[in-house]
Amino acid sequence: MTTNVFRLLPDGDPNTGMRPSDMIDASAFTTSDQSETNHTFFQTDDSSILSGVWECAPCREDIDAYPVHEMMTVISGSVTMTNADGSSDTFTAGDTFFIAKGTQCVWEVTETLRKFYMIAE
Repeated sequence: MTTNVFRLLPDGDPNTGMRPSDMIDASAFTTSDQSETNHTFFQTDDSSILSGVWECAPCREDIDAYPVHEMMTVISGSVTMTNADGSSDTFTAGDTFFIAKGTQCVWEVTETLRKFYMIAE
């Protein structure tokens, strides 16, 4: 693996910007806007570590087991995470939070969300 130092930019790559993404199933979107974009700034050869910026229109997903360990910093918008016990937290611009792999939760983007992410499998 090559070691690189780089800046995560909120608009993605300065030359190409963000590209369409398909992490959210179309049926999960809660408005007519079904836009989702991403730019991965870093990825290991085996894809076990990823870092980038992602944006998604309002959506809601019931997640039985979160598929990865993920740390996020909200750039804009809002997401509410509801735990299996019913407790919830809403994260907005400037908030940083972590979800452990295997977490049962409801992921609800209530206002188009843009976030920096770091994923570890």
